[in-house]
Amino acid sequence: MTEESALQRVKFYQTGTHTVGNRLMDDAARSVQASMNRSNAITSGHRACQGCGEALGARYALDSAMRAAEGQLVAVNATGCLEVFTTPYPETSWQIPWLHSLFGNAPAVATGVAAAMRRKGRDKVKVVAQGGDGGTTDIGFGCLSGMFERNDDVLYICYDNEAYMNTGVQRSSATPPAARTATTPALGDAPGNVFGTGKNMPLIAMAHNIPYVATASVADLHDLEAKVTRAMSVSGSRYIHIMVPCPLGWGSAPCDTIRIARLAVACGLFPLFEAEHGEVVRTSKIRRPVPVEDYLRPQRRFAHLFKKGHEDKERIAALQRMADSNISRFGLFAEGGES
Repeated sequence: MTEESALQRVKFYQTGTHTVGNRLMDDAARSVQASMNRSNAITSGHRACQGCGEALGARYALDSAMRAAEGQLVAVNATGCLEVFTTPYPETSWQIPWLHSLFGNAPAVATGVAAAMRRKGRDKVKVVAQGGDGGTTDIGFGCLSGMFERNDDVLYICYDNEAYMNTGVQRSSATPPAARTATTPALGDAPGNVFGTGKNMPLIAMAHNIPYVATASVADLHDLEAKVTRAMSVSGSRYIHIMVPCPLGWGSAPCDTIRIARLAVACGLFPLFEAEHGEVVRTSKIRRPVPVEDYLRPQRRFAHLFKKGHEDKERIAALQRMADSNISRFGLFAEGGES
C-alpha cells in the first residue's frame, strides 16, 4: 500500500444509521434516526407487530419530549396497544418513569402526577399522557375534556390507528367512513363504517381554546419531533394527534406504513397543522397532491370499494369531497405545487 492510498478518505453513503458517514454529515442533513442524542424512551424487545406505526410514533414523540424536558419526564399511558406490547408482565420496554392507567382516565392520572410534582417542589418535571384513539376519542373523552377545560399542565398525545386494534379491530369514533372493521363489516348496501359519524378530536381540542394543538404523522418524523418540542415549551394543556397506520387492522403491507401515512397527508384526508388558543397558526402544505383512491387502494379495509365491475364510485367520491374540504379549510395547497 502506498502512502497516498493509505491516506485516502473512505466515503460512506449510508445515511439512515449511526455509521461514520452519517455522523460526518451536517446535523440538518442527517436522518432523524441517526441523531446521537436519542434517549430511546422505548427500547428494543417490545412486541409490536411488524410495521407498527404506533411504536414508531411513540418512540420519536417520547424521545423528543425527553430532550425538551432535559430527562425529567413522566409518562402516563392509557390501556391499549402501546401499553400491551411494551409491558408484557413482568417486562417493560420503557426506559423512563411510566405509569399504566385505566382505559379512560389517563388525562386525570396525568393531571394528578403533575399536581404531585408541583406539591413536591419538582416544577421541572414534565408530564405526558398518551393513548390510542379508542382511549382518547371514546372511553377517555370526558376526562380529556376536563383536563382541557381546567388547562392542566399536561401534554396529551393520541396515537390514532383509527380503531380498537388491541381488542380485535372494532370501530372507534376515529374510524373513517367506509372502512371495514369487525363491527362495521363490508356487508349490505353501504358496507363498512357509515358516513356522518365520528369525532374530529383536534378540532374538539381547539374548541377548548387550549394553548397548543397539532396534528402529526409518522411520515414526517422531523415535523413530528418539532411539534412535540414546541408543545413541551408551552405551559397548560397541549394536544398532539398523530396518525399511526396499523398494518394488521388496515390490511396493508408492513413495509408500506410510511408510504400510506404519506398518502393520507398528500390526498388531504389527514391535514397537518398547528393551532394556538383555538386558531390555526401553521399548516404543512401539499406540494404533490394525490387522489384519495391512491391512499385507499393499498388497504384491505377499503377493498370492497374497488371490487372488479362493482367499484363504489359514489362513496369514493364522497371521501374525495372530505379531502377537498380539508384542503380548502386549512389552505393546504402550496403555491407553485403540482396540481
